[in-house]
Amino acid sequence: MADSNSSRLFQVTWIYEPKDGERINIAVFHPNFDPNYPDSPMKGRVSFAPTPPDLSSPSIQIQDVRMSDEGKYICEYATYPSGNEQGITYLVMLAKPQNAASIVTVEAGAKPVVVARCESLNGRPEAKIRWVTTAKGNATSVSKPGADNTVSITSEYKLVPTAADNGKDISCIVEHRTQTKPESFLMKLAVLYPPEVSITGYDNNWYVGRTNVVLICHATGNPMPLTVKWTTMSGEMPVGTVDIQKHQLKVLKVDESVNTTFVCEVENRIGFGKDQVTVFVRGE
Repeated sequence: MADSNSSRLFQVTWIYEPKDGERINIAVFHPNFDPNYPDSPMKGRVSFAPTPPDLSSPSIQIQDVRMSDEGKYICEYATYPSGNEQGITYLVMLAKPQNAASIVTVEAGAKPVVVARCESLNGRPEAKIRWVTTAKGNATSVSKPGADNTVSITSEYKLVPTAADNGKDISCIVEHRTQTKPESFLMKLAVLYPPEVSITGYDNNWYVGRTNVVLICHATGNPMPLTVKWTTMSGEMPVGTVDIQKHQLKVLKVDESVNTTFVCEVENRIGFGKDQVTVFVRGE
């Protein structure tokens, strides 16, 4: 700006220059007249501050700021004898996005599918999305322009879902200039899969006369298994020596009738799974 010791200030004009458009005078002040606000998109919202204006520091303020107010603002002084001088500042408009994330429930399979989705809507500038998880997959993002130069971005995380992925942590982290810190959404993967079954309890030492030996049928699945069924490969369950209580099969007293293969079948709404164990009964 002009040095007041060598030049005299006569008038100040504020000029608005949009990114794509012509310059517009928005505020003019001469000490012999009242402030003038020519027709412009800011008329009624722009004013000098303080009031009355101070020619040595004629700041302006804009009320009800709009996204369309972004651009270059030029403060132009009319001085004597130096002529016109100017200073330039830029108004950059930001829009805080609306962030959200969700899990997509899927079935275990052999092809990549979307298991989680994260979005940051109507931000300015565009937000950045990243994923943190131990699950092995890949993220893809799509951006879409919106009103007032805002941008919405949607990111999807894909993987080939397995039973081992169910319940794993996955976080979507959104970064944006309007946020004091990244916004994090912690979720757990939801993979539906049929029961995985295993039988424990057989120690290869079942002998005639041994009592209260137990087989346990273990099953995991999503959703949780609904039914458990014990059978034998021969189709006939030993009578009088076997007691079945859901996941547990107890042989009250070992004899030749339990010299067979026991099968545990477990079912949920996705499918079923089974395991089997073959018992060899030893002599006393």
